Amino acid sequence: MGGGGWFYVPKVWSPAGGWWPTPVAWKRNTAVCALGICVTSALIFKVSAEKERRPIPPYKHIPSQRWCKHAKEDDPSLP
Repeated sequence: MGGGGWFYVPKVWSPAGGWWPTPVAWKRNTAVCALGICVTSALIFKVSAEKERRPIPPYKHIPSQRWCKHAKEDDPSLP
């Protein structure tokens, strides 16, 4: 019995690195994923800022009015 010794498990893939927790190119993979998340977030932010409209002007300042494309049209009290 025992269960000691090293075992070899070929062709195992998982996002966490398979059976061993240190994948070969983990730094590069992490950088690629972070870049992908940043680019996707920037595109979503850009589309959201272009489409944001306020048919009723807010009674206090909202931070997103700084970058909203139609903020001055929707709220005439803005400088």
